[in-house]
Amino acid sequence: MSAGQRVFVTGGASGLGRALAEGYAREGARVLIGDVNAARGEEALAALRALQPEAHYLHCDVTREEDLQAAAQWMQANWGGADLVINNAGVADMGPVEAMPLADWEWMVQINLLGVVRGCKAFIPMLKRQRGGALLNIASMAGLVHPPFAGAYNATKAAVVALSETLKAELEPDGVRVAVACPAFFRTNLGESLRTRDPRYARWMKKLVDESKIDADSVARSIREGVARGEFRILTHPAARRFWLLKRLLPYRLYEAAMRRAGGRGRARSQPADGPRSA
Repeated sequence: MSAGQRVFVTGGASGLGRALAEGYAREGARVLIGDVNAARGEEALAALRALQPEAHYLHCDVTREEDLQAAAQWMQANWGGADLVINNAGVADMGPVEAMPLADWEWMVQINLLGVVRGCKAFIPMLKRQRGGALLNIASMAGLVHPPFAGAYNATKAAVVALSETLKAELEPDGVRVAVACPAFFRTNLGESLRTRDPRYARWMKKLVDESKIDADSVARSIREGVARGEFRILTHPAARRFWLLKRLLPYRLYEAAMRRAGGRGRARSQPADGPRSA
């Protein structure tokens, strides 16, 4: 149960972040959402306050350490601390590794990886002082199973998994729990942040998202249930969980063959009707 908990969510104004925020608010938690989009932040806050009147919104850009520090200071000053910090904000990009500009790699590292690092650094001192609380980092199945044409996304999400494993070992003696959630594709607005310069990969991403039978509320519910059970690695999609087990248990060449087949499907889906064309 989340009644009375104090929860902070980055990227909390839309998508999975908003679904997590609303789920915890519905259970009685006080929720602070941080987001760079002020209009969506105010819209999400109105919905949250209908569920829990003490909900609050702060402008928060996870590329700015001072914004995360301000969120931690706000929670300490107004709610006396935090029980759950959710580092959720993230962006996506797709395309062959050699075609993706270095600036796009840096953009994804700044948000997907260093945004999580900044959130952890801002709140860990508070959680240690409390001798309790939890960090929940939102990674992706792409952090465990690495599909083609998503090199930067895979790399940043794998880094979030590695960071979370490191933090789990470091913070257990202080009574601070760590979890990492690894959802697969689900219906959300992640495609809005897609920066790919090739519309074919944008179409592929949209297709994967739109055709998913799972929505953000379902994923958020699975994550909340995993956190409540004290799970460390939270896998929200049964089919993706099976694929990860295959990667771990089968000879690597069989997993590699499956990745090649996935890459072939991606190439086919990303080609225009009249065949390949130069970028």
